[in-house]
Amino acid sequence: MEFGTAITRVGEIIDILGVVAIVVGVLYSLIDAAVRRLRRTGPVYARFRRTLGRGILIGLELLVAADIIRTVAVTPTIESVTVLALIVIIRTFLSWSLEVEISGRWPWQKARAGDGGEDASAPTGPEAERV
Repeated sequence: MEFGTAITRVGEIIDILGVVAIVVGVLYSLIDAAVRRLRRTGPVYARFRRTLGRGILIGLELLVAADIIRTVAVTPTIESVTVLALIVIIRTFLSWSLEVEISGRWPWQKARAGDGGEDASAPTGPEAERV
């Protein structure tokens, strides 16, 4: 098997993983929402949107990676790179939009205390000065 064919196959596998990630994210979100609704535990709609958005984000990241692998490694023509650039721009915009929907802030902004972000566990106020 030649290099170009192998890379194309790898790109196709990552494409499939991206689609599977989106499908699994949708199914998980639906099942989670149904269970939460039946048990009447916690916010159903907000959590559904958050988990669905995360599944879509993971899938988009994998699809972009597959496009990059196939375009750069197999057919690096100016036309294919231009198409790749447009695809990446569109998918990046979608990813940022989903991130804003999920977390309520842009990806480059620091998380606010209590919003569930990575920085939410960092001490604030007087505790932060002692650390």
